[in-house]
Amino acid sequence: MDSGTSYDLSAAEYERFAQVITERLGIRMPEAKLTMLQGRLSRRIRQLGLSSFEAYRQYLFRPPHAEDEYVHFIDAVTTNKTDFFREAQSLDYLVEHGLPSLAPSGVAHDRWHGKVWCAGCSSGEEAWTLAMVLSDYALRQPGFDFSILATDISTKMLSRARNAVYRRETIEPVPAAFRKRYLLSSRDPARGVVRVVPALRAKVEFGRLNFMDRGYAIRTQFDVIFFRNVMIYFDKPTQEAVVNKLCRHLRAGGYLFVGRSESLMGLHVPVRQVALSAYRKHM
Repeated sequence: MDSGTSYDLSAAEYERFAQVITERLGIRMPEAKLTMLQGRLSRRIRQLGLSSFEAYRQYLFRPPHAEDEYVHFIDAVTTNKTDFFREAQSLDYLVEHGLPSLAPSGVAHDRWHGKVWCAGCSSGEEAWTLAMVLSDYALRQPGFDFSILATDISTKMLSRARNAVYRRETIEPVPAAFRKRYLLSSRDPARGVVRVVPALRAKVEFGRLNFMDRGYAIRTQFDVIFFRNVMIYFDKPTQEAVVNKLCRHLRAGGYLFVGRSESLMGLHVPVRQVALSAYRKHM
């Protein structure tokens, strides 16, 4: 089939796909996103050699393709925008206020293991940013150690995140000292890539998770959860439901960080705002 073949997505077909996306992923799909969805799914239709959106819908929802194709469908429809050291004021608050307030009191004040969840990690830049920041904090606080769980719904993004290889131009926001300490340049300079050092890669575990699941198969109680720039894709009821599920895995007194353009105002959730984009779970 000609790779340049284009397909028209009718309003009725769009509505059927949009309903599935909202029900299964929680993502709002206003009519303004029709062109975006048409473009992204057209690429997948061409790859499969199908003739129309209707043919793809049949392929997607009927055995034996349904389970495997749903993974590709999610990768096609989800937006994955992230950067290293994005919205750095949250990182500053974590280091200057959050972590010191979470350290246990008494004899073991300087010996504790911080558990952090990067929820909605996309291609990994935020998870590796957190690993750098926490590692730097550990250098200044002997006895502190940490581990990070990073989750996303997109298997494609998780694969990139685990690989921990990035184009050199994407690491511009990383402070020079951190670049030197935590990033390795390729042996072939022409590739123009860097990779996160093994010591940091050992600190981060990646896993697939859908925020719309009824419950999350996670047993850890986290000290800190980063849930940034994800809620903007949900309606208010979905935001409230998801934040409450996240908070079940946040220890009393733990911190939840959201995006700078996001707010929990008006949501019935067990946290209070302590700074811009920073919330703390009730003790």
